[in-house]
Amino acid sequence: MADFVGALDQGTTSTRFMIFDRGGAEVARHQLEHQQILPRDGWVEHDPAEIRDRAGDVVAGALERAGLTAADLDSVGIANQRETTIVWDRRTGRPFGNALVWQDTRTRRIVSALERDGRGDVVRRRAGLPPATYFAAGKLQWILENADGARAAAERGDALFGTVDSWLLWTLTGGPDGGVHVTDATNASRTMLMDLETLDWDDELLSFFGVPRAMLPRIRPSSSAEPYGTTRPGGPFGGEVPLTAALGDQQAAMVGQVCFAPGEAKNTYGTGNFLLLNTGTEPVRSEAGMVTTVCYRFGDEPPVYALEGSIAVTGSAVQWLRDQLGVIDDAAQSEALAATVPDSGGAYFVPAFSGLFAPYWRSDARGAVVGLSRFHTSAHLARATLEAICYQSRDVVEAMRADSGVALDVLKVDGGVTANALCMQTQADVLGVPVSRPVVAETTALGAAYAAGLATGFWRGTDELRRNWAEDRRWEPSWDDDRRARGYAGWRKAVERTLDWVEDD
Repeated sequence: MADFVGALDQGTTSTRFMIFDRGGAEVARHQLEHQQILPRDGWVEHDPAEIRDRAGDVVAGALERAGLTAADLDSVGIANQRETTIVWDRRTGRPFGNALVWQDTRTRRIVSALERDGRGDVVRRRAGLPPATYFAAGKLQWILENADGARAAAERGDALFGTVDSWLLWTLTGGPDGGVHVTDATNASRTMLMDLETLDWDDELLSFFGVPRAMLPRIRPSSSAEPYGTTRPGGPFGGEVPLTAALGDQQAAMVGQVCFAPGEAKNTYGTGNFLLLNTGTEPVRSEAGMVTTVCYRFGDEPPVYALEGSIAVTGSAVQWLRDQLGVIDDAAQSEALAATVPDSGGAYFVPAFSGLFAPYWRSDARGAVVGLSRFHTSAHLARATLEAICYQSRDVVEAMRADSGVALDVLKVDGGVTANALCMQTQADVLGVPVSRPVVAETTALGAAYAAGLATGFWRGTDELRRNWAEDRRWEPSWDDDRRARGYAGWRKAVERTLDWVEDD
């Protein structure tokens, strides 16, 4: 009897494979980074072949570290960076160029045209999404218009489209030799091509972007007793393992944080920040700049929806301090440097490198540091970077409260940045509510594993998963209301300085 479940977590900067036991405890992991390709200002790409190879390497590495084989795994779930777009040849498996990453802003012309002629309102109503460079459909249109041979291959049925989950599922189950071409409802809901209520591709939305239906994957539940497929015996698992779950990474984190009831929310701190609120089985249409999205769908049960606030640049702003400016040598050093000053000295950093996502949706914005004087040092900049993570999250919390009427009692947090205690304390101070981190901070991978194990009966239900959840640390707010209000007012002024910077093509 298999005693473990695996999770392949493919993120924006790295890929990891994690193995969990029945108690939801980590048994082993292996993680590798991949290249960030930045050919022009606003262009962000990944090499699909490198992602495929990294996935194989981390699977083999984790199994070796744990001393396990494919026979020890009950099932495997996949979590993935969501809107990143790949088009490949079904006959050869060769991609038509690099993947266009969710941060990529080259499709401003495409989404601006939707707004000018009124199609944007149809996208909002059907897909639950504002027309934005963030989502996959504009990226797919760009590839079809610009990648050599892509349009012709799509028209004759030889080109396949997918977000990263589809690419990995196809390659792991055989690729050109019988690979399955599927996605799940959470990832499909990030494309601007799926009707949010029918959970099917919408012909009118497809026509807006010139997308042939034949190149689209079949939409499946996020957790399915009927596996999507099984891994190839000759692949990285070394044997056949059922692939029974796939979720976009932020929805996977909702499952990992056991946010199964309406009103429960979490915030994931990674390359960007993503705050999701479970709204139940009826989609809530946002009036305040939030995204309406599928939270998960388990088997034949009705889909569960969420409101989401997506923030493009948070943890990657810390990477920018490290890689582009050389202010720090590693990400962890940001906390020590920022702690050498009591605050940012009135400086604000708005890291709008890819424009501003929720709740502003302004692709014309660009990053700015404001309020500087000769007094300021690299420590103040580091502190302002951490504060920017927290203020952007407050923007989303305020919008979510306006849409839902729900005021947070506590914010559940997860992701790599939660290791930064100063940042988490600042988050509690900025919001004025406690911040709670679970024992297993890598809840994206855990959620993918939970969804896979629920499908097979490895875990008997969501109540069992709730019993696995445990708090590791809690931060209580220390600022008074006046300081909190002054700080946020300064942040909103700083945001205004970033707008109207980039002109439409």
